[in-house]
Formats: sequence, structure tokens, C-alpha cells
Amino acid sequence: MANIICLPKLSIKYPYTLPQNQLLLVGGGREPDEKWLLEAAKGRNLWCIDHGMDICHRLGLMPELVLGDFDSCSPDSLQWAQSNGAEIEKFNPQKDFTDTQAALQRVNDSDTFCILTGALGKRFDHTYSTVFTFGNTSIKGCIADEQEAVFFLHGNEAITLSTDFSPKAISLLPISQSVAGVTTQGLFWELNNADLFQNKPYAVSNVLSEKKNTNTFTISIKKGILAVYLLQKE
Repeated sequence: MANIICLPKLSIKYPYTLPQNQLLLVGGGREPDEKWLLEAAKGRNLWCIDHGMDICHRLGLMPELVLGDFDSCSPDSLQWAQSNGAEIEKFNPQKDFTDTQAALQRVNDSDTFCILTGALGKRFDHTYSTVFTFGNTSIKGCIADEQEAVFFLHGNEAITLSTDFSPKAISLLPISQSVAGVTTQGLFWELNNADLFQNKPYAVSNVLSEKKNTNTFTISIKKGILAVYLLQKE
């Protein structure tokens, strides 16, 4: 359907039509599980950020675009991509933005739903930078791998998440200084038109409601920017 995004063991439903073009953007952080990555890549355009090219090379996944300062990508992987027709965009290592920020800026200029993987669980500073950069763009998309996922809501938006597993933690993390009108359905600790604040990030480690025999829940907000964090497994 035009308003549902499917990932391995997870689907995300939006209350509006999504861009037809879907992009899998593979970063150089913690590598996603190979089986997860192969499944997530099906039917999607593929870009790689620096070291993210290495796992794609190993799996034979050919990107349309590889970008970065290439301080961590294997020369063999880069050569393989170039010789097979991938566009290469190289940055000077002495820059005031990360490779991932540059990739997200390029995505932001297109009508694309972006799934960013290889961006969590390695360096906190890069994760922090990526989450806040992504959240403050107009990109429709998420950050995900087989272990964790982050989804973004902007004012007057909602998402419904359905999983093939029971999440170990569901956390609501304000990206803007405050988020107004937060309402949840299907969680153990429900919120009803609540306000959340960035300097008091208390809405963490929620779980699914025990009253419903379903792994589906909905989050909506009225104002602000909210990150919905999902821990699939530790």
C-alpha cells in the first residue's frame, strides 16, 4: 500500500500517501545483519556512505551512489563500485559536516522515503548527530537495523507500528525542545495529549500493553518533533 513501509519483521503505517521512491542508505556505523540487509534492499534504490560500501560489496549489492571522504572504506570496495558504474562523490576530510549529514542533505532535496541503516550502535557522537540531523529535516523515513529503529514524527503526524516480535523497549524522545499533544494507543503506560520536554526525557522504556493481544501500537503528536525509539533485541 502507498502508506505502509515494510521492513524485516516490522511495518510502519502512515496516515498519508508516501513517496513512491524508496531509498536504502547504508552508513558506516554498526553493520546490519546480512540477512536483514538483503531483505531490506529488495525493491529499493541503494546508496552507500563510506565504510557502508564494504558490507554491500561483500553481499554483491551494487549502489547507485557512493559518497564520503573515504577514510574508512576499503579501496577494493570503492573500485568495485566505480567499475560497475556507481556514481562516486568524494568529500575533503577537512570538512565541518559528517558524511551522513551530507547524504541526508542530498536525500532532503528529493521526493524519497529514506531508510538509513548502519548508523546506530557504534559511536555515540555520530549517532547523536545523525538522529538530530535526520529529525530536523523534512525527509520521510527512519533509521533501522535488526536491533534498533528510530522513527520521526513532526507536528500533527501519527504512525502505527506493527512488529513480528514484542519490543524490549519503546521510548519517546523529543528532538525539538518540547513536543505537545503526545497520544499513544497500545502501550503499557499510555499518554493522552501529553507534553514531553527535551530536558526531561522521561518517556523511555515503555512496552506493549498487556491488555491487547497484538504487537501493534500508534503514536501521534500535535506539535514539535518526536523520535520514536524501538529496541528489538539487545
